[in-house]
Amino acid sequence: MNTGQFPTRPILLVDDEELFLASTSRALRSEGINHVAQCGDSREVMSTLSKRDFSVVVLDMMMPHLSGTDLLPLILADFPDVPVTVVTGVKDVGTAVECLKTGAYDYLVKPVDVTEFAATIRRGLEMSELRRQTRLLKERVFSDALKQPEAFSDIITQDSGMHAIFQYTEAIAQTDLPVLITGETGVGKELIAAAIHKLSGREGEFVSVNIAGLDDHLFSDTLFGHKKGAYTGADKPRKGLIEQASNGTLFLDEIGDLHLESQVKLLRLLQERTYYPLGDDFPRTNNARIVVATNRDIQFLRVSETFRNDLYFRLQTHHIHLPPLRDRAGDIPLLVEHFLAHASETLGEDMRILAPELLTHLEAFDFPGNVRELEGYVLDAASQYKGGVLSIKSFQTKIGEMNRVPNRVNETVEAVIEEGLAALRILPPLKEFERFVIAEALKRANGNQTTAAQLLGMTRQALNKRLNRSKTSSDDA
Repeated sequence: MNTGQFPTRPILLVDDEELFLASTSRALRSEGINHVAQCGDSREVMSTLSKRDFSVVVLDMMMPHLSGTDLLPLILADFPDVPVTVVTGVKDVGTAVECLKTGAYDYLVKPVDVTEFAATIRRGLEMSELRRQTRLLKERVFSDALKQPEAFSDIITQDSGMHAIFQYTEAIAQTDLPVLITGETGVGKELIAAAIHKLSGREGEFVSVNIAGLDDHLFSDTLFGHKKGAYTGADKPRKGLIEQASNGTLFLDEIGDLHLESQVKLLRLLQERTYYPLGDDFPRTNNARIVVATNRDIQFLRVSETFRNDLYFRLQTHHIHLPPLRDRAGDIPLLVEHFLAHASETLGEDMRILAPELLTHLEAFDFPGNVRELEGYVLDAASQYKGGVLSIKSFQTKIGEMNRVPNRVNETVEAVIEEGLAALRILPPLKEFERFVIAEALKRANGNQTTAAQLLGMTRQALNKRLNRSKTSSDDA
């Protein structure tokens, strides 16, 4: 059995009836909610709340000394982030309305139904997390400084947009709600997931798995594990990744490729926080934080009905979208230096000297494989290093190979050109069009003619001839 606690911050049950406290605690444990504190004396409630950080308070209305009616406004005033649900043995609509007006988020009548009670607590937990996140985000608005910048040490950037993402990540890291990370291949989704785990303060492990290509049976066995004899070949029990990530973080990569049958199981896990190992009739409690990622267009998957709407809405409470490298080209010099320093240390060579036009050339490239692609180029060039200035030829060869491969980027460029030409009533002279393209290449290359020629797929000499011809035409005019 998992021994971890859920939620991270406990629930406080306040009631003068010991039998109600005991039975309610047992009922919540059966629903996967096992981090519960009890208070039988209403006079101790405020001091108890001041000593610990609670997620939800369940407050009985009819108690000696201080009634729930007296305590409710005090709790809401001093602990506004903590949702309060009230419970009473009297079915009085007027009392319920007054409690809700005061600020309670729900009202239940004894004897409480276990399923309804657990659902009420889960709604309260989500409300608590969202209130806490909102407060933390407000604090970030007034401070640009990260509280734990070391958590992002593996992500090399000076981009302001990435810094804002780091701030948001810090704000949500200690909640129990799932996180959806989207972005193209190679942008660093797993690095952000690992940073979330570091910031969460969870004592368990960070467990990562790529679920692309897993059929429903393999998905269930991988995540939930199995009991001995669960199926042919299961000659011994096996722990699933959920149990391995107990009190830690489970990162599911390529969630967009998950089969519909498996999506239902993941949804149930997120909603009920319980699961069944294959062949087992007894539920296990999940207390691992779930973080998922995909490089696919999740909105398109929803429209095409290959990704469940209910699962999407459950996952996207916290959504982090990482920009492609082409949208933060200013990070390329930093990344090249970082990868080159790593290669230098590994190979025992000092390879920090770069050809002057190399960075300009790299900054003008789209990098469909993003940071991971750039790292591959640097390592390949480093492996061919023979002293002196790091050769640009290796980069040119690799980028040339990428440009020869038909891909969606090329298709997009063709579509843009076709659309632009179609919008022109009169086509411009070919020389004028050539002049415009050359000017744009020089602009992207920061005036470096060698790099501009490479972007245009021609030699430096050919570009010089066209520039001289264009200058001559202008002088003659």
